[in-house]
Amino acid sequence: MERKNAWEKYPEGSRDALMQFGESYRQFISGCKTERECTDQFVKMAQAAGFSDLEEAVSAGKTLKPGDKVYTANKGKGVAMYVIGRKPLEQGMHILGAHIDSPRLDLKQNPLYEDTELAMLDTHYYGGVKKYQWVTLPLALHGVFVKKDGAVIPVSIGDKPGDPVFGISDLLIHLAGEQMEKKANKVIEGENLDILIGSIPLPPKEGAEDGTGAKTDGAKEEMKDRVKANILKILAKEYQIEEDDFVSAEIEAVPAGEARDYGFDRSMIMGYGHDDRVCAYPSLRAMLDMKEIPAYTSVCLLVDKEEIGSVGATGMKSRFFENMTAEVMHAAGQYHELALRRALARSKVLSSDVSAAFDPNYASVSDKKNAAFFGKGLVFNKYTGARGKSGSNDANAEYMAQLRGLLDRREVAYQTAELGKVDQGGGGTIAYILAEYGMEVIDSGVAVLNMHAPWEIISKVDLYEAYRGYQAFLAEDF
Repeated sequence: MERKNAWEKYPEGSRDALMQFGESYRQFISGCKTERECTDQFVKMAQAAGFSDLEEAVSAGKTLKPGDKVYTANKGKGVAMYVIGRKPLEQGMHILGAHIDSPRLDLKQNPLYEDTELAMLDTHYYGGVKKYQWVTLPLALHGVFVKKDGAVIPVSIGDKPGDPVFGISDLLIHLAGEQMEKKANKVIEGENLDILIGSIPLPPKEGAEDGTGAKTDGAKEEMKDRVKANILKILAKEYQIEEDDFVSAEIEAVPAGEARDYGFDRSMIMGYGHDDRVCAYPSLRAMLDMKEIPAYTSVCLLVDKEEIGSVGATGMKSRFFENMTAEVMHAAGQYHELALRRALARSKVLSSDVSAAFDPNYASVSDKKNAAFFGKGLVFNKYTGARGKSGSNDANAEYMAQLRGLLDRREVAYQTAELGKVDQGGGGTIAYILAEYGMEVIDSGVAVLNMHAPWEIISKVDLYEAYRGYQAFLAEDF
């Protein structure tokens, strides 16, 4: 079934809103490269739009009523936002769920070392990556150090004008005969993704002395790693960080640089972390831009750890969302255990996650009749998983029919897709976890080229149609 290119809905001269939305997203994704940074920015945006902290509302004994807006953050790495609807929560919610973590390189807990007078950082890759894509790129370091006294020191080095950048070296082509014969998953080994960060040694006179002018044993040990010592001196001076502080740090190495308009026509955006911030951002904006009180309580749920299985206290498999919904129901005077179970089971969800865009350079992995294309709008994946739909949510046909009618009424461009040919590969989202409550859930999002690469590409019109589709989903009574 052929669908029209969504750009045809926006002839030249009528694209201002679309392009402005794309630019706001480009700026967001340029400045928010970790789940912590995304959460901080989303909270600021929510507060500016009139949302109140749920914890403060509960502490003050506030009773939530239709139209009230509350948010709650989850350990700085996720957020849930609620707009209380006209109907009791027991009748269900309309939920937009997405994740805000992206593939990257994490520093190990004991990362800093010196080898042949080069200071290096040892890493462990996070999520599904092609490791060879991460070499010879300018990298930035983002994250936090937490001191023993609880002080949090944010770090962002490599993205501000004048900042240094960092990187992982690769073997020169002249000596790469054996390397070039390896399989792609072995060309660069995970343990070799170490980041070069410095090469100037600390002057010998800065070594410690025992009072007689002789170097102590500790100083002799330090003198063996004078480049590392110089890095530690810089970290201590500029950030008040000691080597032991790496143990309680979360530092992520991410591609350095802003997201950029892509193509002569500026129809696309190239940036780091489209998966899945290209769905999280329009989901959030759909919540913030609501003009009327919705029939059903609207929820925007943005979570962490999807790229490694949605595990941990900040992942979708935690009880965070269930617990916060119970808090909201209690604050609205509607809580009892059965009402909570009914609210969850009767909810409808768009699990907003990206889909693989058809790439003419690699056409053989896709079924053109069931592939996502740039310019065709919001993508629905009725099922994901792998092989025989293993690990898939597989949404109900009745629910898909409701969404078709909704989007057609609102004239939102949409398409349906699978993640490649049968047995070609596969993937998963948070959809199946929400479906465990009995909710109606389907994957819907934006098509992405270069998915899980350091630099991914999306279409601005698909981003805008996703935003319009999410708005319609929250607003309509169905």
